[in-house]
Amino acid sequence: MSQRQAEGVVLATWPIHEADLIVSLFTREYGKVKGVAKSALKSRKRFGGALEPMTHVRASFTDKPRQELVRLDGFEVIQSPLRRPVDYTRAAALAFYGEVLEQSLQEHDPQETIFRLLIAVLEHTSVEQPWLPSIYFSLWVLRLMGWLPGWQGCVVCGRPLKADEVWWHFLQDGLFCSDHREGNSSHMSTDSWQLALRILRTPLPAMMAEPWPRHRAADLRRYTTQALERHLERKLSSAVALTHLGG
Repeated sequence: MSQRQAEGVVLATWPIHEADLIVSLFTREYGKVKGVAKSALKSRKRFGGALEPMTHVRASFTDKPRQELVRLDGFEVIQSPLRRPVDYTRAAALAFYGEVLEQSLQEHDPQETIFRLLIAVLEHTSVEQPWLPSIYFSLWVLRLMGWLPGWQGCVVCGRPLKADEVWWHFLQDGLFCSDHREGNSSHMSTDSWQLALRILRTPLPAMMAEPWPRHRAADLRRYTTQALERHLERKLSSAVALTHLGG
């Protein structure tokens, strides 16, 4: 039996038995960990409001040999998503982060870079600005999981892409030039392609000051969502709300 402490973010919870919760926690030190929060639905003494998805916490838990679930002993809230205003769009973006990571991360596999990405987008996802962080998150998850080929050249011929001749296909990774696009490919706008290149080389805070209305880079949002769903082999229910809200 090992007692551990870790910095983490709550991804999701599920009720079990009468008052217990199973909690999926993405930790900096140990990767994704699942555990049982005993009596979490009856007593708020140990957990308080710390079990809300996307809450950044310092977690204490006990890891027992040959048991799949750890025992969650207590959470200290570092940052709650409820400390700032929440509307439907921000709630949808936060749910999207949790669903993508719950489905893509392997248990007990530390992913320091993805953890830092999550903390950054949580800090900057606001009622006023939900769209840039959500696209930034999607594109970087694809890159960090190895699901995003280089975006400056055609994946078929390698020829450098031109701003007005960038194409993508919902069943394939990467981008295509006009000569190698398939008949049902979609055109990616120059703004979206150039924004994606900037995202892949620019820290999120450095981009937050610029205007980002909900329709901006909608085609880039569709590309990243469909690529994530293809690799995860499932539809992302949270992405439906973002697509509806963002166009």
